[in-house]
Amino acid sequence: MVKRIFNFSAGPAALPLPVLEKAQNELLSFNGIGMSVMEVSHRSKHFEPILTGAETNLRALLNVPENYKILFLQGGASLQFSMIPLNFLAKNETADYIITGAWGKKAIVEAKKCGNAKTIFSTENEGFRSVPSQEELDFSKDAKYVHYTSNETIEGVEFKYELEAGGIPVVCDASSNILSKPFDIEKYALIYAGAQKNIGPSGVCVVIIRDDLLEKVPEEQHSMLDYRAIAKNDSMLNTPNTWGIYLIKLTTEWLIEKGGVAAMEKINREKAQILYDAIDASDGFYRGHAAKDARSLMNVTFNLPSKDLEKQFAAKAAENRLDGLKGHRSLGGIRASIYNAFPKKGVAALVEFMKDFSQRNG
Repeated sequence: MVKRIFNFSAGPAALPLPVLEKAQNELLSFNGIGMSVMEVSHRSKHFEPILTGAETNLRALLNVPENYKILFLQGGASLQFSMIPLNFLAKNETADYIITGAWGKKAIVEAKKCGNAKTIFSTENEGFRSVPSQEELDFSKDAKYVHYTSNETIEGVEFKYELEAGGIPVVCDASSNILSKPFDIEKYALIYAGAQKNIGPSGVCVVIIRDDLLEKVPEEQHSMLDYRAIAKNDSMLNTPNTWGIYLIKLTTEWLIEKGGVAAMEKINREKAQILYDAIDASDGFYRGHAAKDARSLMNVTFNLPSKDLEKQFAAKAAENRLDGLKGHRSLGGIRASIYNAFPKKGVAALVEFMKDFSQRNG
């Protein structure tokens, strides 16, 4: 087998090796049927247990109540920036948005095309380094929903609590930290996540939506943008991403075998602590972007003394089989994404590289 590198990419991100190996073994003939999952009909007896298995596993891992539907959509999390207001925000209605990074900022741009999307809190002026406390948030009395991003991948900031809005439906983009720790699903009316970080491969977006919100979908909604129609058709209003859903089933099986999200949270905290300790012990050679009380467990962002050194760092790291460390083009710096599937030994390898690089260039 080709020697694998440590992949710090923010997404598509590392998948569990056992998942890749099982998919490889079943690539040509799934369950001995003589066809790949990519070849079977989505309405066949072969695909039905894959779809139901992926849903059942997610429901178990996240403790999703029965009054929520789990949908597998295409278009990525970015399509949800439009689908949510198209379904739940009319021209004369208000929705509240909390902006703590680039993805929240993109979400409100789309919402403003539908109705009165209000920024009730933003950390943009400080460079998206923190998140607000619950007490700092003042919601609009007439808000149809409040939207926030639980973890911003570009800036590496994460909410350390789950938002409560006094009865206003809470909508959450949890693309980059879902399944990394327990979530109290009942606090949300809708929670969505692009799969390509902790759930599976790119090309699938998981939406968990409460039944009472489904009933608010307007009549005559465009079919492919209608959550209610998609739910009634079990995510098969059109041909779904069968291969992606199959990999989600395998990934969620792997997570269950690992002990579930509580076990993953413990591992994720350990991985992140190793890396943040290295940053804090570098005498300022490495400087974390996020405020310490908002540091992401999934995306560790930091800077070096100069952009030139950052460029050298990313290039040299790649030579040492530590890939994907260059920060997002909009922010620069260095970003190490250490999602569920990323191994602790990869974090240790990065820390050793960081020590050596600082000694040579400090």
